[in-house]
Amino acid sequence: MSLRQPQAPRREREPVIGLINVVFLMLIFFLIAGTIAPTNDGDLSLVEDLEAAQAAYPDATLVMPDGRMVWRGAETNIADVLAQGAEVRLIPDRELPAQRLVALARSFQEAGAAEVWIVAERGAP
Repeated sequence: MSLRQPQAPRREREPVIGLINVVFLMLIFFLIAGTIAPTNDGDLSLVEDLEAAQAAYPDATLVMPDGRMVWRGAETNIADVLAQGAEVRLIPDRELPAQRLVALARSFQEAGAAEVWIVAERGAP
């Protein structure tokens, strides 16, 4: 007669280490992708508008208070911006007069831009 009691079958361990590795790699990817994305010029203060765009676009053209246009860190003009595509996104400085912004948007349309978007930040209602 045997005094041994039957043992419950062993459960296999779940492979958690693979999941941890995937999450870690995703974290590293998003940290690197976030630092590579170009940022707006530090001197720029965005216009507040309730119907503003969702986020700053990396290919948008910054319009400084004096009317200068900056694209990807370098000064630019209407022809160079239109060479990048027929859709134009402008991020105006808060101090830029509205008349100058409207005139600039019209200049883009007259030069052949299919669409001109003005990007702003969402204000509190």
